[in-house]
Amino acid sequence: MKKTVLILLALIAFTSVSAQQSLNDYKYIIIPNKFDFLKEADQYRLNSLTKFLFEKYNFEALIEDEVLPSDYAKNNCLGLKANLLKESTMFKTKLVVQLTNCKNQIVFTSTEGESRDKNFKIAYNQALRNAFKSIESANYSYNPENMLLLKSNTPDIAKEQEEIKMLKEEIENLKNEKEVVVKESKVEDVVVAKAKEIVAVSPSPETFKRVDVLYAQKIENGFQLVDSTPKVVYNIKETGMSNVYLVEGENAILYKLDANWILEYYKNEILQTKIVNIKF
Repeated sequence: MKKTVLILLALIAFTSVSAQQSLNDYKYIIIPNKFDFLKEADQYRLNSLTKFLFEKYNFEALIEDEVLPSDYAKNNCLGLKANLLKESTMFKTKLVVQLTNCKNQIVFTSTEGESRDKNFKIAYNQALRNAFKSIESANYSYNPENMLLLKSNTPDIAKEQEEIKMLKEEIENLKNEKEVVVKESKVEDVVVAKAKEIVAVSPSPETFKRVDVLYAQKIENGFQLVDSTPKVVYNIKETGMSNVYLVEGENAILYKLDANWILEYYKNEILQTKIVNIKF
């Protein structure tokens, strides 16, 4: 019996050390504007409180719409995405903090925090603070020596940008092949007009359009992106490049630039660019 207890204690100690070392490998915590079980952004100030508590325990925490640090923009594997899971019962409000890495792997799950208060604002506050007790006990301290290891697993940014450029050119060539052949005398005028039109509307970050949140669901060789209806808005297929997808049935590509997902396609011969808010 004594031997069994000692083994169990050793396993618990090993798990605690392993979790601590794993958390120490990451520099940032990225917190969403709105948790899935709430109706509004920062409802009950829950997102702000999550950020405050992470910072209290020495983490560098950011809300996802803040200006992100340049090193994270180049290598999002430096950060962990935070999420709250609600596991309430009729008489208790229960919350769990979960952290996932850039490969959507769960790195850390807190103990369950709970509250019996009937006021949601108070109950969520108490439950979250109780859940953070296990995060406090992890004694987080970022270890910058592991940054090289994380970078070594991240594709070269300049190489990815060049591959994206080549993919755009390939889509443009496919589009040109499908154009209706016109009389030779009109070809030059049409090409010149198109060139002027494209140059005139060259997209900049200020002209990006945002769309509603889309949720990624895994399918063969890619994902289907659905809205809250749920309705399938896009089917995207994997390419040989990290974070670059072909949009099925359209002359379009979807790729990640810094912390944003960018959708590019042609409409009426004009290049359209949108920032797509995707939850994987």
